[in-house]
Amino acid sequence: MVDLHTHTTFSDGELIPSELVRRAQVLGVRYLGIADHGDLSNLEIIVPAMVRVAHQLNGVLKDIRVIPGIELTHVPPSEIPPLILKARELGAQVVVVHGETLVEPVAPGTNRAAIEGGADILAHPGLITEEEVILAAERGVYLEISARKGHCLTNGHVAKLARKLGASLVLNTDAHAPGDLIDRERAFGVLLGAGLSREEALEVLSAGEELAKRLGGERNG
Repeated sequence: MVDLHTHTTFSDGELIPSELVRRAQVLGVRYLGIADHGDLSNLEIIVPAMVRVAHQLNGVLKDIRVIPGIELTHVPPSEIPPLILKARELGAQVVVVHGETLVEPVAPGTNRAAIEGGADILAHPGLITEEEVILAAERGVYLEISARKGHCLTNGHVAKLARKLGASLVLNTDAHAPGDLIDRERAFGVLLGAGLSREEALEVLSAGEELAKRLGGERNG
């Protein structure tokens, strides 16, 4: 089980990193991305701090790997590509961009800027266009199927276009509280609810593991 988009008290999450990791570990999560909300104001604080936390926890925990990251959130679209680069320079191993969900006033153009800027994951991309999905497929940007209330409203739309146009999908919780975390069985159900077949759902879960291994390995040296 992989979950590459979660939050802690470093932004608006309810749990400190150690408790978040422990609760995810109990649910069978093997790779946990911590991607707290960031922008120009706090990027240089959050990313290095999470890198240190991940290094410490990965040194003592054997059955879960913490992948430090950031979720660039409500950033003006023109500033997204340079902030993606900056986040990676600071040590972020997974860069998520807060997409154009239906339930928040995200600036138009955010989805495209995230894809063109080379984010790893475009979170809850809302009513993403076919053109943007094609670009995501070309650039290797993963589109998120979200288990989070509200953000999940367009899962079916995202899954349908990704399946049609060849973009990669990843299932994440966007967890902010203990009850937001899920196990593999619940993750499988969310994917089926998005309109994927059982075979497609299994492929998404498998692809998520491969993505997590790559992100957690390539940039660790």
